[in-house]
Amino acid sequence: MRVKSRWRAKDKERSLEEVAGAVGFIAWRIGANGCLHLENEGFQTDTQLQRLDVVSEFTAFAIHLTDRLTIERLTLEQRHEFMTALALKCAKHYHDSKVENAGPGNYQQEFIDLLNERMEAYAEFAFVDSEPSFNMRRYFGDRVTDVMGPKDRKWVTQQVMDIEAPEVIETLAKALRNLMPPDDETPRS
Repeated sequence: MRVKSRWRAKDKERSLEEVAGAVGFIAWRIGANGCLHLENEGFQTDTQLQRLDVVSEFTAFAIHLTDRLTIERLTLEQRHEFMTALALKCAKHYHDSKVENAGPGNYQQEFIDLLNERMEAYAEFAFVDSEPSFNMRRYFGDRVTDVMGPKDRKWVTQQVMDIEAPEVIETLAKALRNLMPPDDETPRS
């Protein structure tokens, strides 16, 4: 998947919030493209709200991967600031999409609750050499399967584990390399 992940003004210093905003946009795009790819492969979704559930699972996985990929680059305070800004940016995308499909409401907390559940669950799985473990990918696949339609349910988890998860990891890792300052430069708050 191709996403724009380079700053226009390369020499300009970026705040953690600005980086989180860009990563949040990319995480949401990863989710939308993941859902679209599943549909293009013949997997069934029936409603826009169901698609939004699929996008949310992909986005939560991408957010967790972001935390794992950046944990050694940020201080505890920076990590808190960055991850909070990232979660809020994605919650805003979720809210806007949900309003468009379900009508007025305050939906950000729904996404934050889902994200908190997923972050806690994903934290139990190994992450070695910038790669999620088999069990983490399986859990991700099972969560997507849970929100997909009944057609071909038995194949969704395998598709997500073998095809979608590696694409998420590759796209996200590239974006973080391009958007985050080099390791020897500490991002400003």
